[in-house]
Amino acid sequence: MSITVHAPAAPPVSPGAATSLLDAYRPATDRFLATPHRTLLGRGTSAEIPHDSGPLTHRVREVLDALRRPGAPAPVVVGSLPFAPDAPPALAVPDMVHWTPPLREDPLIALPLPHDEARTDWRVTEVPAPERYGAAVAAAVERMRAGEFAKVVLARTLELTSAREPDLAAMLRRLAHRDPAGYTFAVPSGPGRTLIGASPELLVARQGGRLTANPLAGSAPRSTDLAEDVRRAVALLESPKDLHEHAVVVDAVREALAPYCARLEAPERPTLVRTAAMWHLSTTVTGELADPGTTALDLASALHPTPAVCGTPTDVARAVIAAAEPFDRGPYTGMVGWQDADGDGEWVVTIRCAEAEGRALRLFAGAGVVAESSPEAETAETAAKFRTFLHAVGAAL
Repeated sequence: MSITVHAPAAPPVSPGAATSLLDAYRPATDRFLATPHRTLLGRGTSAEIPHDSGPLTHRVREVLDALRRPGAPAPVVVGSLPFAPDAPPALAVPDMVHWTPPLREDPLIALPLPHDEARTDWRVTEVPAPERYGAAVAAAVERMRAGEFAKVVLARTLELTSAREPDLAAMLRRLAHRDPAGYTFAVPSGPGRTLIGASPELLVARQGGRLTANPLAGSAPRSTDLAEDVRRAVALLESPKDLHEHAVVVDAVREALAPYCARLEAPERPTLVRTAAMWHLSTTVTGELADPGTTALDLASALHPTPAVCGTPTDVARAVIAAAEPFDRGPYTGMVGWQDADGDGEWVVTIRCAEAEGRALRLFAGAGVVAESSPEAETAETAAKFRTFLHAVGAAL
């Protein structure tokens, strides 16, 4: 069962509630988002957030306020925002939103999925090729060692094409079953396009007067050997390069959120979080809002882009990205999430994702490059991050 409301209520746990929304997802028209706190499925479209010169947060507030009805639950906007600040949003207010408890609390999520044969008909193109990506990393490292900037996140893509369209609903189920405690999403990202993925990183959440952010920076691939997996985790916690990269991001998050907070706290040292494919350094930042009118999207807009997906200084990092990456990031390293008319919401960093259009899929992966980086290590990191989605695609590559 699912509960149909227009606000994130907390219905009692019922076996099959969250997985029923996962199974009910229909590509192209539905908007699905599972977080560690709730699962939502949006059906239909009541309104879309327009693209104009006005501040995005104002446009969202105007649309939600116009749809608010006395005595009715607060309407909700769901969707994604791109990496580029001047690109159009893909945000809409669904006709109906179904909410359930999180997938991780649904015992049915632990049941195995039916076995699917790996697809072998994919044609794969790496953009850029690994050697060109490595050269871009080396050039960025040289400039950082010369003192031009401190960090840049460089990405690459896998372009997958096939004679038949991908089964997006099956991909979403694989992603959700692989990491049910993460952030799994599938939302329209433009005409004929769908953004689908499973991100480990919360950008920011707001619940009443409290906020939570969870920046991740510094990564290591998992190992199927338990002893080696533990060794990699310990090495990540002690890595000067990764600890420096992580500190840069946490400092930027605190600096961006401080003007909105009466109180802001972050632990001195990071901890570890894991996905099925990666270890990450993680810091949970919490705070109390100084102004109760500050919305989740206000906070997310102040944070985006963090050094975890762009670099620092931001303007220089954006210029380096534009010159080094031979593709448009689109929604990759933007944000995906929801917000209601009361200002509560959750916004997630759009990583470990792909954009589907027709018979094509474009997978994205990036690595944080600092002065201590090596081209070989960063190329290997992006390859490890691709694994999350290759598993979901069912591709034999």
